[in-house]
Amino acid sequence: MPRAGVSGKFRQIAGLSLCYDRPMTDRPRLRLFVPADLAADADLALGKEQSHYLANVMRAKAGEAVLLFNGRDGEWLAEVTQAAKSAVRLAVRHRTRPQAAEPDLWLLAAPLKKDNTDLVAEKAAELGASALWPVFTRRTVAARVNAERLRAHLAEAAEQCERLTVPDLKEPAPLERVLAGWDPARTLLFLDESGRGAPLAGAVPAGLLAILVGPEGGFAPEERALLAACPFARPVSLGPRILRAETAAIAALAVVQAVAGDWRTPPRGA
Repeated sequence: MPRAGVSGKFRQIAGLSLCYDRPMTDRPRLRLFVPADLAADADLALGKEQSHYLANVMRAKAGEAVLLFNGRDGEWLAEVTQAAKSAVRLAVRHRTRPQAAEPDLWLLAAPLKKDNTDLVAEKAAELGASALWPVFTRRTVAARVNAERLRAHLAEAAEQCERLTVPDLKEPAPLERVLAGWDPARTLLFLDESGRGAPLAGAVPAGLLAILVGPEGGFAPEERALLAACPFARPVSLGPRILRAETAAIAALAVVQAVAGDWRTPPRGA
């Protein structure tokens, strides 16, 4: 599958690096998520897609440095040892960052039209969500979710923003099923466009947290009643304006990260 996302296409057209908006430093220009275990002196053979990306799109050459992460072993510096068009090999050298804890923040979102669903996935990864859960509601427009495409967007965004994990993509499910199997230890904040919820900035609790964003047109009345009956669910508001679903998802994650998340942590290297 070709690398997904508008940002990836922009990088290909412009001939820029994988992390094109990273401040200029001495860090390598290439960064990849790989599923393999990472350890010093490991030899990795990349798959067809990543090999094509490094050799043909980024024109990586033997000897070039690449940063790798897998969500378990931290971040590692590797060197390209073979850069054939369909087969790139890497030699892992040393670890540059240990694995560190990241926010345990879930985003539940009704699937939108394709490009907007892709946007939500990309921004969820950039904003530090640990999981993305597509949830079907009564008014959800999209009938299905392309899981492979969403995973590609999540991985690419994680590569770009220098996080150490890729958000987990949970199996899409109807809202009723999600609520029926919910762990009550995790508070579910649902964006209630009816105005009955407290302002989100003042309603972020401590502990495990998830945000639920409805579809275009909002939740149906019976869904709002179902949520109100769940002791673990709390209605919240994003203010006086009715936002597009994708805007609401991004705004809600930003508010939570600013109020109670890791946005209070300075940038790495600062």
